[in-house]
Amino acid sequence: MTAISQDRVEAGVRNDSDFRSPRTAGSQQEQRALFRLDLDAQLEGGQRVGDLNSFYVAAHDGVRIALDVTRPMGDTAATKRGTILVMTCYGRGKKGNPSNSYADLFVPHGYAVVVGDVRGTGASFGVWPGHRSREEILDFSYLLDWIAAQPWSTGDVVAYGMSYTANSADLIASRNHSALKGIVPRYVDYDIFFETWPGGAPNLTLDRWSELVESLNRDEDSKENSSRSSNLRAGIRPVGSEAELAAALDEHGQAPSFISVSKVTCRNEWLSQVSGFDFSPQAAANLISNSGVPIQNWSSWFDSGTAQGSIRRFLLQSNPMNVIIGPWNHCGRKAYDPLRPDVDNLVPTMESQQANDFRFMNGCFNGEALSHPDKVIHYYTCGEGIWKSTRSWPVPATRQRWYMASGSRLSSSPDEIGFDSLEVDREFRDVLTNRWDTNGGIGTGEVDYGERQQFATARLTYTSAPLGHELEITGHPVVELNVSSTREDGLFFVYLEAVSPDGVSFYLTEGQLRAVHRKVWIDSPFASLGPQQSFLESDAQPLTPDKATILAFTLLPISALLPAGYRVRVSLAGSEGTTFGNVPADGDAPVLKFHRGPDGCYIDLPIIER
Repeated sequence: MTAISQDRVEAGVRNDSDFRSPRTAGSQQEQRALFRLDLDAQLEGGQRVGDLNSFYVAAHDGVRIALDVTRPMGDTAATKRGTILVMTCYGRGKKGNPSNSYADLFVPHGYAVVVGDVRGTGASFGVWPGHRSREEILDFSYLLDWIAAQPWSTGDVVAYGMSYTANSADLIASRNHSALKGIVPRYVDYDIFFETWPGGAPNLTLDRWSELVESLNRDEDSKENSSRSSNLRAGIRPVGSEAELAAALDEHGQAPSFISVSKVTCRNEWLSQVSGFDFSPQAAANLISNSGVPIQNWSSWFDSGTAQGSIRRFLLQSNPMNVIIGPWNHCGRKAYDPLRPDVDNLVPTMESQQANDFRFMNGCFNGEALSHPDKVIHYYTCGEGIWKSTRSWPVPATRQRWYMASGSRLSSSPDEIGFDSLEVDREFRDVLTNRWDTNGGIGTGEVDYGERQQFATARLTYTSAPLGHELEITGHPVVELNVSSTREDGLFFVYLEAVSPDGVSFYLTEGQLRAVHRKVWIDSPFASLGPQQSFLESDAQPLTPDKATILAFTLLPISALLPAGYRVRVSLAGSEGTTFGNVPADGDAPVLKFHRGPDGCYIDLPIIER
């Protein structure tokens, strides 16, 4: 790691004596740098929000895309503004609402704001086959042309978004359009296949999300809407007449129905459902790099795979880049640190996050982001409450190996040869407030894994002796499981936890692998993070029942400081019915054996020397 002067920043919880007041260390030059994280940034907008005007703009193949344009009150037709562009599948606004949340956020800071329904959604015409099509991405060039040609436009655009709209911002950049000066994608599904099938495991959250968006495209409420916000409910804002909206909805009805995630096994099988087109930002990494636009990207250790996506972005792309990985739920609205009891006021708050975005966007519009580029990751260490910064990843760490041993022990040395058995319980469930449901699920959106001991009876757990000194884990833990199964396929879940001296167990991170995808992809661009899999049908390898097999895979990244006296725990499972479909779904449930000994199961933890 190349150290930078802002390498450790005290972050924290107001009224918590364990935390000092947030401040940034370093030189004045570093303080002024655009590629930094200001924990106490403040919003200062003073413009009033003007009237919203809706338009249809012809895009690729002549399909009409619905746009809302909002500018500061008092602007004339020729008052020129830099433009924030947001493209959504959830509806650019609700019928009868005089504004939208993006206009309310950005216009007071002097921007023109354009919010659009992607083709086949909202009031736009066309067909939405799910996530994105080539045509949807091609539309972005037409929309940038249109914005740049408006009398109120400076010709400069920054694309912004959270979740789906963040993916849109990335793919707008893939068009390499001269009008685009930067993007701010928050909580991106960087690799759509991984988010839908992490480790090859079918993530049922995406079935629930698909049902939601299909309902919105019919202008109907989802079947499971009790916890969802009002902007995810029926009530499309028309552009012109109700007849035009009805005609658009009629075209929406031509979209194919989604196929359940449980019906897909391999990446190429998924691609065949979308005409062989991978619409992930990860697949467009080279195109986004070629655009050269500066990027400010936010993610969380506890939001599906967004932190992993941020790290992959950092490794793949050459853009000037400010990456922030924190301890939040999806979209960063609520903090969650399993090793701290109260983080309601952890900084940066949502307001400070937004203020950081405004500073960065201004730097994109005025050219500072390109004239003084950088590429930095700012990350939060759980428990410690400290923000740190690095210009390289992985950060230098020592791999510390822990073996799964007899007597439910996690040991620094291998045990005698033997095995522990686990009969998979297909009905076993975990908490709904998990990292996967927060991203498009049916729960509250919060993340809270609670006390983990309640799940120990349905899993195999291995716990270390109390730590003699504090232990910082930062990076991607790696597991190697020596297993045998009574079935040809199955899911293998590994959970990393911390156990306090009073016996309370806290979730840190997890990883999962579908057994047929166990072949390690040697040439993966992410091999520096640990063993990777291709998930291609050509690499699939069914298990031979009752034959010992090695499964080596990488857990999702985490940064956490465990105090002295805590213990490390690894939990193993073969099912998790709250979030994932069972594999195999029929026939006898698998009986698994996890082998012990010198060639047995272990976990390698990335430990930072302190």
